[in-house]
Amino acid sequence: PSVPRHTNRLINEKSPYLLQHAHNPVDWYPWGQEAFDKAKKENKIIFLSVGYSTCHWCHVMEEESFKNKEIGEIMNKNFVCIKVDREERPDVDKVYMTFVQATSGGGGWPMSVWLTPDLKPFVGGTYFPPEDGVHRVGFRTWKENKEALLESSQKILEALLRSSEICVQGQESPPPSKEVMDTCFQQLSNSYDEEYGGFSESPKFPTPVNLNFLFTYWALHQTTPEGARALQMALHTLRMMAHGGIHDHISQGFHRYSTDQHWHVPHFEKMLYDQGQLAATYSRAFQISGDKFFADVTRDILLYVSRDLSDQAGGFYSAEDADSYPTTASEQKREGAFCVWAAEEIRALLPDPVEGATEGTTLGDVFMHHYGVKEAGNVSPMKDPHQELKGKNVLIVRCSPELTAAQFRLELEQVDVLLREARQRLSTARAQRPRPHLDTKMLAAWNGLMISGFAQAGAALAEQEYVSRAVQAAAFLRKHLFDPATGRLLRSCYRGKDNTVEQSAVPIQGFLEDYVFVIQALFDLYEASLEQDWLEWALQLQHMQDKLFWDPKGFAYFSSEAGDPSLLLRLKDDQDGAEPTPNSVAVTNLLRAACYSGHTEWVEKAGQILAAFSERLRKIPIALPEMARATAVFHCTLKQVVICGDPQGEDTKEMLHCVHSVFSPNKVLMLADGDSARFLHRQLPFLASLERKDGKATAYVCSNFSCSLPVTSAQELRGMLCP
Repeated sequence: PSVPRHTNRLINEKSPYLLQHAHNPVDWYPWGQEAFDKAKKENKIIFLSVGYSTCHWCHVMEEESFKNKEIGEIMNKNFVCIKVDREERPDVDKVYMTFVQATSGGGGWPMSVWLTPDLKPFVGGTYFPPEDGVHRVGFRTWKENKEALLESSQKILEALLRSSEICVQGQESPPPSKEVMDTCFQQLSNSYDEEYGGFSESPKFPTPVNLNFLFTYWALHQTTPEGARALQMALHTLRMMAHGGIHDHISQGFHRYSTDQHWHVPHFEKMLYDQGQLAATYSRAFQISGDKFFADVTRDILLYVSRDLSDQAGGFYSAEDADSYPTTASEQKREGAFCVWAAEEIRALLPDPVEGATEGTTLGDVFMHHYGVKEAGNVSPMKDPHQELKGKNVLIVRCSPELTAAQFRLELEQVDVLLREARQRLSTARAQRPRPHLDTKMLAAWNGLMISGFAQAGAALAEQEYVSRAVQAAAFLRKHLFDPATGRLLRSCYRGKDNTVEQSAVPIQGFLEDYVFVIQALFDLYEASLEQDWLEWALQLQHMQDKLFWDPKGFAYFSSEAGDPSLLLRLKDDQDGAEPTPNSVAVTNLLRAACYSGHTEWVEKAGQILAAFSERLRKIPIALPEMARATAVFHCTLKQVVICGDPQGEDTKEMLHCVHSVFSPNKVLMLADGDSARFLHRQLPFLASLERKDGKATAYVCSNFSCSLPVTSAQELRGMLCP
């Protein structure tokens, strides 16, 4: 490679996204004091550009504007230019995104915002093409209207602060669970796509929060038509997604979202947070339905993550890009190039005649029929504005195996074998293509979501290797993303040279979402592994989360801690989107923490969060399905399922297997092994009074620390767990 002409300060950063911009002619600064001081000293406005490394339009804007020497010179002369990786600094991103959404009616990335030297935004947007000129918009607007802009910026900020304040109104109590759950179900039901599943026409996101809500709604209404519909909506959506092009049929895992109603043509990046949540959701679908199809999809996701998103030290990488070079000789990246196929490529790879099939049938014929491959490509030009997918096919399951078998007069088992062989060959061929960029940043929050995915799948599918992978990742978090001296989590670490794990010179401290998703992961990991150390760490982190983020006046948690002068607003997120909002998950975490510790003030805090969000939960719970789900857990009271037994005993294992095989949204599991010196026995003295009956492993189902009669058969226990 040629020696780069330009190098800016981003060369000293660790984030793959910032490093992608280290050789732009734009003199980028990272977010920090050096840039703020320069803006003040030279009285220059700041141009803030926020994105992430797998963002397609971020790449486009870089190619068009930030790599352009003339534009770079104008920007350097007029602005102090700052680049932020939104995945490293969600706090900075959220403040300015709130401004952009309020002033332009839309938002997204790349986000481009112009700030005064004291960091107040005055104009902003998302992607700017070169003719609208990033270098012109902010500068021209500022020169012409400086005073008016400063005044309106101040007003907008004050309005944002008022509107973003989520707090308890007077003596508000948590909203009634039945009303919130029923309204949320109704709102999801009204927006449900009967034919293809999902909850919008397009684009369609996986949104596991909706599906998890529906599973809980079903569990509490199993005998009603509404309950049956909730389950049908969730399972049909999961099935259609798994058949769709959003699912990578050759290299496993799920892409970020579908651009169409049919889950067919995706935006091709793959995000860790989707894999973690979907692994958990598909394993719940298996628990509920017993259908092996859902277990297979879970295994598929975890295979992808183990192979392609895993660091050898045990952590998980953030994402794989959508864009890549079609061939090693290509000069330009294309979206989806790594994943799509021309019909002739498939024919050349699968020429074998199929024994016993209709005369002249090749393996290619069977594969192309099953996966909707067309000679001229199967992507509608409407879904391909830049013609990057012209003549190409995005694989989508178009037939059931039975129909494909009937079409070619084959046995069903034979079709499965043929399709598996074909996928394997395509996988080998695809491995020769240039791979998309891998974002090797490791985030505490997303690693937490992925640990939950492995732990829950390990428990539900009875796969010990998944639990072991979750344990390995949790040990990685404790070693690389936790500071034992302060008891605090760190946000991120990075794959360095020689595959070592590196940390920034000044590590970024963990945000609320890091604590919440890691605590949830540790509870899930305890239930799957029954190792009490994870429980102890979870409760320590919960105390630290309360200390750093709790709002004692308005209740609920702030997204970022106090004391950062560069953050204009301390916000509370109020929407469960691609990831659940941290306060939603915190409610269930607090209830679980109370069950494992006996600290009832945590139950009180859970109620206070629900009270703070009460108005939104009553009116538009569809915006907070995970919190709506948590209202049910709060009002139903968690069941403590206590198994008294020897962890190695077959009878104990049978009881545990029974608990893991039942979907019960309001249970916490604990193993009382009779060792009074251990953490759980010290936290919960009532465990000492529970005995093994006739020397056998014995289960008790307790609520508010009073327990059922003991049972010693898995059959009886199952009856107590199923409502």
